[in-house]
Amino acid sequence: MTARLQSRQKRNYTQHRSAASGCWRCGEKRRTVGDRKALIDRLWPAIEALRDPESEPDAKRPSKQDAVIAMLRRPEGATVDEVASATGWQRHTVRGVFSGTLKKKLGLTLASAKEERGRVYRVAGPASV
Repeated sequence: MTARLQSRQKRNYTQHRSAASGCWRCGEKRRTVGDRKALIDRLWPAIEALRDPESEPDAKRPSKQDAVIAMLRRPEGATVDEVASATGWQRHTVRGVFSGTLKKKLGLTLASAKEERGRVYRVAGPASV
């Protein structure tokens, strides 16, 4: 082995060796926490004040698909442009959701009518199977 490689290995060994007594990067010694009982007495009330995660209800966050269905169930219905602006989707994505997700996967029947504001879509009811 070369002298350079031997010195590099020796340096690495000393760094790992110092890890047991403190930080291997900077060589600092670990400081003790102090009185453990006093620390527990300070932390325990904060831990008890936390909410129990199991007691929280499983609130479902409203999805964009739910918003689209709600828009289509309104009496006035919704146009492709209205749904696109409400969801941030592009027009071809809205049309894909209408045909793929709502009609084929969810089985909803969409009715469309030509009105003064454009083609308006409404949910007519579930599709007949």
